[in-house]
Amino acid sequence: MKTAITLIVCFILTISNQLIGQDLNNQIDLSAKIPVDKNVKIGKLSNGITYYIRNNEKPKDKLELRLVVNAGSILEDEDQLGLAHFMEHMNFNGTTHFKKNELVDYLQSIGVKFGADLNAYTSFDETVYILPIPSDDPEKLDKGFQIIEDWAHNALLDHEEIDKERGVVLEEYRLGKGADERMLQNYLPKVLYGSKYASRLPIGTKEILENFDYKSLERFYKDWYRPDLMAIIAVGDVDTNTLEQKIKSHFEQIPAAVNPRQRETFSVPNHKETLIAIESDKEAPFSRVQVLFKDEGNIQNKVTLADYKAMMTKSLFTQMINNRLDELRNSENPPFVYGASYHGKTWAKTKAAYQSFAMTSETGQIEGLKTLLEENERVRQYGFYEGEFNRAKANILARLEKAEKDKDKTPSNRIVGEYIRNFLNKEPIPGIAWEYNFNKANLPSITLTDVNNIINNYLKTENRVIVITGPEKEGITKVTKAEVEALLKTMQDLKLEPYDDKELANSLISELPTPGSVTNTTSNETLGTTQLILSNGAKVTYKKTDFKNDEILFKAFSYGGTSLYSNEDYLSTAHANRALTEAGVNNFDKITLNKMLSGKIVSVNPSIGTYSENFSGSASPQNLEELLQLTHLYFTALNKDEKAFNSFINKQKAILANVLANPQYYFQNEMGKFLNADNPRYVGFPSPDDLDKANYDLAYQKYNERFADAGDFNFYFVGNIDENKLIEYCSKYLANLPTKNKKEHYKIPDYRPLTGKHTKIVEKGEDPKSSVRIIYQGGTTYDESEAQAFKSLAEILSIKLIEKLREEESGVYGVGAQGRIQKIPYGWYNLSIGFPCGPENVEKLKKDAINEVESIIQNGPTDKDLAKIKEAQILKRKQQLKENNYWINLLKNADFYDKDISNVFNYEARINALTKVQIQDVAKKYLTGDYILCIHNPEK
Repeated sequence: MKTAITLIVCFILTISNQLIGQDLNNQIDLSAKIPVDKNVKIGKLSNGITYYIRNNEKPKDKLELRLVVNAGSILEDEDQLGLAHFMEHMNFNGTTHFKKNELVDYLQSIGVKFGADLNAYTSFDETVYILPIPSDDPEKLDKGFQIIEDWAHNALLDHEEIDKERGVVLEEYRLGKGADERMLQNYLPKVLYGSKYASRLPIGTKEILENFDYKSLERFYKDWYRPDLMAIIAVGDVDTNTLEQKIKSHFEQIPAAVNPRQRETFSVPNHKETLIAIESDKEAPFSRVQVLFKDEGNIQNKVTLADYKAMMTKSLFTQMINNRLDELRNSENPPFVYGASYHGKTWAKTKAAYQSFAMTSETGQIEGLKTLLEENERVRQYGFYEGEFNRAKANILARLEKAEKDKDKTPSNRIVGEYIRNFLNKEPIPGIAWEYNFNKANLPSITLTDVNNIINNYLKTENRVIVITGPEKEGITKVTKAEVEALLKTMQDLKLEPYDDKELANSLISELPTPGSVTNTTSNETLGTTQLILSNGAKVTYKKTDFKNDEILFKAFSYGGTSLYSNEDYLSTAHANRALTEAGVNNFDKITLNKMLSGKIVSVNPSIGTYSENFSGSASPQNLEELLQLTHLYFTALNKDEKAFNSFINKQKAILANVLANPQYYFQNEMGKFLNADNPRYVGFPSPDDLDKANYDLAYQKYNERFADAGDFNFYFVGNIDENKLIEYCSKYLANLPTKNKKEHYKIPDYRPLTGKHTKIVEKGEDPKSSVRIIYQGGTTYDESEAQAFKSLAEILSIKLIEKLREEESGVYGVGAQGRIQKIPYGWYNLSIGFPCGPENVEKLKKDAINEVESIIQNGPTDKDLAKIKEAQILKRKQQLKENNYWINLLKNADFYDKDISNVFNYEARINALTKVQIQDVAKKYLTGDYILCIHNPEK
């Protein structure tokens, strides 16, 4: 092996303190084991509980706790269908130290929101509890561990609480009903042929949820919530010794299971024939096709370096096949809206498959399936090519390098998932530094032949399943099994043309105007920002941060947007605007552009909004120049390509053709039309005819008009910025953009949304599902402190609605309120309450919701509820102040809304100063009057 490679291998040896044995020829010993990241400590208590602990300071003063139970719905007995999931619910409804609803109440008091922060999920093979808590208070820290200890073995399972929770779980069951669920029930037995998985969907059955015996739930808890099936994961801003001590003190005393029930692992039997499932439903909004080539054997643990290298080879294959599919979806007449292939787990823990799937038009299912089969076959016949192979390697290394550079800035909630998968599925956890360096050292030794050979292991006629789902409606001929079988037969002797991989240009920009200059620089020491005035009049504001090592975020805006279009021009271009960037820039189409950017972490997206034209984007610091180059080209050299436009329109038609068959989408559309009945610019869900009328020529003309004056733009950059380079690139790519030396503003519309007392009832769908929306809205004069009080009012109202409608009435699964007062284009307030429920409960729950509003109007909030939302807001802001995304939005919005942000660091004091009287006052002012009521019911 060459000396350079040997040096890289030696470097890997040094940083990993173990790892790679070498033979006499300096080759890597692929039989060596994949190491475990030295940053995580893994231990096991005497009772069998496994624990993972790691100190991680991102974000500061926060700890992510997880209780992982290696048990899910697959372990349910026949009288327990749905009880693995029900048990998850019951852990929030009474434990030894937190009776009834005290748990949620306590966590809200320390700023942890139910649903948004505190949560859990149940699947076929596992149950995972999610608990983020503040870590800067010893009492809160100890209570966090007490909570997960209670979940592990202290659930009370009070009979009264069980019966109350039946209603909540049945509402969740109700939410899942619909076309997709009905079709799933029919095709899952073929995908999971002959296995127990096909009859163990975690939500269970209505009959058992309504009628199960308390002892059935108690038996599930006793059988499966036991130490040898549990892991405690603690990652966050706490030293590992403290974390380990907390785990031992809370969990060591849990007794080990005596004569435990065997935790079986369930397999999926093989089958010789191809199983075909063709399902349709009159409420199905989308058409999909999928082909699975299931592995003959069960999933094997990845243990050695050879296993890891095989995973790398598979990743290269996956990226290349998906790049080809992406090219097809961007063709003028795409065979599908979206398509992808990968090798991975099926619904079953033990069985993996090579899976290709696509979303198609309502009449394009056979064509979509044919394309997937053909592209797989094309790879089998000809393999991939050197150019796409090298681009895939570059992309993989670029992503890993970015992650490695930010390894010390990775949020804890993104780390815990790896440890969950390690416990449940033995997924390797060598750490990102090892993964990056191992890939860097070993990707060169993976050959194109290695990757091309993979397809022969995937494509087989045994264990093959084809699933086709879509709408059932007049005029659409359903695909038949005979058609699918005939298609499969043609694949046997099909001879295809090889893939054509065209040569690429060397640079994005061929000719660049003379650079401009920076004419003025000012700094704001309080905010840590710098503003540049460019020679064409454009303003650039940037903030250098250390929140991420490998991230720069970008935004820009100029006032105007579509508000400056006539009504006629707006309606003609509304459905064409999003297609504009599909054409690419500087004579590079979208496909070519993506290839040219291989190995680079950069994206730029221009858009035209209602009141401004905008840019958003991001880049690694080393790709900052490409970010500015793309921005320059989107100003000056957007392509005009009828084929790209047609591709976009055809995909939109495919997506939207049946979307209104879905009752929920239909309700949204009808509600939108009702609320905007007098709005001359309302478009809603476009019909095929609307899409055909989209005026590409006019949209392209308007785009060039809106981006013709860069001097009217404000640009923002936040992240790990090299200031000298940014100034250089701004001069080179922004300051020389054309300017008209004038300032535009948006046009304030004459139209105002619907106000007053109105009711809209929509009847659609066969399932017994209803939705309720209660809307208070109207004009006002914007005041920043009042806007904050109004937002806080909505958060308090959400707490009360959950307590009343979910916990007390057991009538909903989810409910909430959102409120805001806007400044642009005119002062306007809106508070919306929304929840799904059973049709029989609509009137009662609507009254309950209104009563909660009236209670705040009459009495104001309680001290306790006000304290809860204050704590949550303060905790959230502390975290946001260390995030690039927060800062770039803050800087941009300060200019867009003409707001003073000099007091950004006084936020906590301002929130603490918020009073019950202020909340009650905004409730009286804005919620005393009429409201708009929209109800969705099933068809009678």
